[in-house]
Amino acid sequence: MENNRNFFITIALSVLILTLWQVFYMNPRIEAQRETAKVEASRAESEAAKTTTPAGTATPGAIPSTSGNEAGGILGREELIASTQRVKIDTPRLQGSINLTGARLDDLKLKQYHETVDNSSPEIELLNPAALPNGYYAEIGFVGSDTTGTVPGPETVWAVDGNATLTPATPVTLTFTNDKGLTFKRTYSVDANYMFTVSDTVQNTGAADITLSNYGRVTRFDKPTTASIYVLHEGLIGVTGEEGLQEHKYSAMEDDKQFTPGKSTDGWLGITDKYWAVTLVPTAKQPFQPRFAYFEDGRPRYQSDFLSDPITVAAGESTTVESLVFAGAKEVGTINAYEQERDIRRFDLLIDWGWFHFITKPMFWLIDTLYKLLGNFGLAILATTVIVKAVFFPLANKSYASMANMKKVQPKMVEIREKYADDKMKQQQAMMELYKTEKINPIAGCWPVVIQIPVFFALYKVLYITIEMRHAPFFGWIQDLAAPDPTSLFNLFGLLPFAVPTLLHIGVWPLIMGVTMFLQMRMNPTPPDPTQAMIFTWMPVIFTFMMAGFPAGLVIYWAWNNLLSIIQQGVIMKRQGVKIELWDNLIGMFRKKESPAK
Repeated sequence: MENNRNFFITIALSVLILTLWQVFYMNPRIEAQRETAKVEASRAESEAAKTTTPAGTATPGAIPSTSGNEAGGILGREELIASTQRVKIDTPRLQGSINLTGARLDDLKLKQYHETVDNSSPEIELLNPAALPNGYYAEIGFVGSDTTGTVPGPETVWAVDGNATLTPATPVTLTFTNDKGLTFKRTYSVDANYMFTVSDTVQNTGAADITLSNYGRVTRFDKPTTASIYVLHEGLIGVTGEEGLQEHKYSAMEDDKQFTPGKSTDGWLGITDKYWAVTLVPTAKQPFQPRFAYFEDGRPRYQSDFLSDPITVAAGESTTVESLVFAGAKEVGTINAYEQERDIRRFDLLIDWGWFHFITKPMFWLIDTLYKLLGNFGLAILATTVIVKAVFFPLANKSYASMANMKKVQPKMVEIREKYADDKMKQQQAMMELYKTEKINPIAGCWPVVIQIPVFFALYKVLYITIEMRHAPFFGWIQDLAAPDPTSLFNLFGLLPFAVPTLLHIGVWPLIMGVTMFLQMRMNPTPPDPTQAMIFTWMPVIFTFMMAGFPAGLVIYWAWNNLLSIIQQGVIMKRQGVKIELWDNLIGMFRKKESPAK
């Protein structure tokens, strides 16, 4: 019974880690390589970008299509931006510009985030002009009628009224007057983080009432390399109407083409990456029609957009329509603050906490709180492990005590097996009677493993999705807890001048994890069954190879948890008067085995 229990626990753990490694993450190192390749490819394509007409619209008569007048040729990003009339954006966290053609947000960099852990590396480019291969922009405009004349859209050239630099202290006002006596005055303002407010005042100086609709869209021409990873949603996203949260992956949109939920009077929609997002928040409380789409006409592109119900502006009157545009990093505190202060329904869902958010969010809160106290996310993870151990100490203590009692009665168990070697039924009955007499629960030892699984998942999710963990250093060679340990045993941790294949990339922390796992397993008697003994011997080696590709923070957690478990189990075994088999098992590995003849 005991051996079977150990065997099944071993198999369950192996399946668990294999599933995580194969299905959820595969290999974080591959992602890092792809991200680097994407950056390099994007730069090369930008230099070679040719003039392209970014087709742009949805249903005819609704949101207008983009024009084909974007600059292009062989211009790179900076040259392309310099060739167009713009209003500069300069905030503590953002820099870029607004294109006066279409009043688009299509040039935005994040000052505090870089492509690599090196702060001298380029800043993250979030938004880019449509003419580039990685074009990505947000646009607000209007849909008019025969009575309105030309209304602001993608081809409208706005004039700057006064100040020409947008900062948190200095809003920018743009104006446009059409041939029917309509004057549009747009005021852009921005806070100290990532939220833009677009306030459009429409003044009707004509003799007749007019009717028009407000629209907004986030359009993207490329997609991130991490978009296919199962554990993370990247793609089109929104919370509108009765449908609530809507998530549409890039690949799904390529198949479905369009998804149109019901009308809504609140909510938000946009496009999200792993760490960044661009979303629209209609705030006029005017009913609007949200939509998520993939267009193949002209250049393929992904688009989240909305179109409001018609708004009437009486002759001689004016009306104001306001929209919010979030464009920046998905920082937990910032997102939560926007949800509360701006009254944005379920804006926290912009961060993909997953189905087990009731575990993942508290896990992040605990780690983030400890980080604020300790000043290092690695130390926060170590402290979190201690706290989790303390919370579940009574249950784990009972489990280890039961396991210790199992070891005390092991001679009786061996005696029963020998006595009823030919009668398995009687052997099981005798075992159950022994458990009852000695008050032993044979499955109690499973609880420490069961407890660790949800904690493992929650920590994995936190490390993978939260930008706070991105490029978060520990000590020494670990400069990014969300990436794998960069060292490798097979080039002597960088002493030998050659690159190690991904399969053989075993860093220092995975080795420490494997050693602590090996020591923990060696505290128990070696299973008498040769197959089980072989599994217990090789399992730490297998886990070391599999965990090598996981985030370093997760491997550090596992190693530290193993060490605490060794100490806890050793103390309990000593209190129970049970012999700790660790030293005997270690010595036995090097002791010469006697031949069967002897």
